[in-house]
Amino acid sequence: MASEDGKKVHERSPWGGRDGGNLVQDAVDYRGCPADKSSTGGWVAAALTLGIELCERLSTMGIAVNLVTYLTGTMHLPSAVAANVVTDFMGTSFLLCLLGGFLADSFLGRYLTIAIFALVQAIGTGLLAVSTEVRQLRPPPCEGGAGAGPCEQATGLQMGVLYVCLYLIALGTGGLKSSVSGFGTDQFDERDARERAAMGLFFNRFFFFISVGTLLAVTVLVYVQDHVGRSWAYGICAGAMLAAIAVFLSGTRRYRYKRSSGSPIVHILQVLVAAARKRNIKQPLAAAALYEDLPGHARLPHTAQFPCLDRAAVMAGDGDNEVGHDGRPTPNPWKLCSVSRVEEVKMVARLMPVWATTILFWTIYAQMITFSVEQATTMDRRMGGFEIPAASLTVFFVGAIMLTLAIYDRVFIPLCRSLITGRQGFTNLEKVGIGLVLSIVGMAAAAISEKKRLTVAATNAGQGPLPISVVMLTPQFLLVGAGEAFIYTGQLDFFITRSPRGMKTMSTGLFLTTLSLGFFLSSALVSLVKSCTRWLGDTINHSRLDYFYWLLAVLSVVNLAAYLVCAMWAVPPATSQADQPQPATAADEKC
Repeated sequence: MASEDGKKVHERSPWGGRDGGNLVQDAVDYRGCPADKSSTGGWVAAALTLGIELCERLSTMGIAVNLVTYLTGTMHLPSAVAANVVTDFMGTSFLLCLLGGFLADSFLGRYLTIAIFALVQAIGTGLLAVSTEVRQLRPPPCEGGAGAGPCEQATGLQMGVLYVCLYLIALGTGGLKSSVSGFGTDQFDERDARERAAMGLFFNRFFFFISVGTLLAVTVLVYVQDHVGRSWAYGICAGAMLAAIAVFLSGTRRYRYKRSSGSPIVHILQVLVAAARKRNIKQPLAAAALYEDLPGHARLPHTAQFPCLDRAAVMAGDGDNEVGHDGRPTPNPWKLCSVSRVEEVKMVARLMPVWATTILFWTIYAQMITFSVEQATTMDRRMGGFEIPAASLTVFFVGAIMLTLAIYDRVFIPLCRSLITGRQGFTNLEKVGIGLVLSIVGMAAAAISEKKRLTVAATNAGQGPLPISVVMLTPQFLLVGAGEAFIYTGQLDFFITRSPRGMKTMSTGLFLTTLSLGFFLSSALVSLVKSCTRWLGDTINHSRLDYFYWLLAVLSVVNLAAYLVCAMWAVPPATSQADQPQPATAADEKC
């Protein structure tokens, strides 16, 4: 349009640009201005994040799957102790995802969180490479060779240095892992049909890169560790991560950055504290009498479930207020919360029963990278003229994941669409259930295989490999691997789609804590069984690992029954229209 003096004036969109249709409503560019679709985000920006995830998997899995052989063969730790070191390391890695999510949401943002913690992981991996090379940081070899004479265990200082390296890596992994997938999806606009479809493809590519990183770790990296040297393998991981960081930083001007809505953990605590403070206040009969500060299109509808939390939204007069920045009274969020904020907490609460009943699967998963690898070290691993590294047996595990996903996507889903109108395959809860069933069968197969291995070990007292092929262990890897393909995708879908919009990063971290607690539960079970029974001895050939596997199978059957009850109780949350355009913000006014 034209002004009175004839000069052309561009009409400003409510999103701070001259053409509102080309701007992303809830994202800014590196300058803090509303993000323009033509110059930010999209596949190019999202692809730059995938290298970080690939190198993270390469480092973490390359260390974890072969760490138990280093601890027993080089550091001379007992079998059960070595298994617990591995599971504690992996459990801490995933538990720290909550810390990474909290820092990303509250202070740093996803971009800085990824860059900082990726560097921390690279430093930790580099130090691990040095520690495995320095002779003084490991005990002397056993007299007469491994297993032939007395072995001196690693000292406290030697183990202390190893722990520092491992937990630096765990800190880096936990810090970046909950943000990488979220930052990748930030590069797509959910309100644009074309970009929304591209986001779905990004999830597929993201999981593919996870699988590729894991596959490289259990094949190439494990081979380098066993035949070239661990320090070389870990040095390669550190170098690869530094290269991935450089690639990631190169996209700084291209990325879209989502505006933070504050820490979801703080929001949850505010609701719990406000509800506890008003536990003796009588609730109004009508939900309309509860406090709400959001406009109609952005509100979450009130639900009757968990009425005790509704007390946080009960208005108690001036006692709920504090003095605002402008000198006027404003609601104190630790005393009075909106209905929408309360409903967000209710949505998280509905996730918890399913969350709790998926932990045990990851305890079973932990056996695949600890005891199952140790089983393989005692067996005949020759195929022709090539000897398979024990840790590389997990390639069957990764292969099962990739094959299961390929068959499901390319065969089952098209068949399901043609036979059942509107059906897009299994629901997320059905996938989780299938994964739990496969894990039970996998543990039964592991127990049967171990019984056969022990029978052979009882008749062969020699120091060499047992005359039984390692191929006998493949069923347990294939079954648990197929189970992971279902349960991982099902869990991730469940936690992302049924969590509040502003808590997506936290919900990803919550999902990853099931992995963490599964590893910690494995450590606790191993310690408990070792103290109460003779099933887990200092060496695997003098243990009854098959009994331990049967115990996990029985516990998993009980857990499956609990899961089925929780799955029937889990109700999808009510939908809202919170995706409507919001008023312009300070970033819009700036540009």
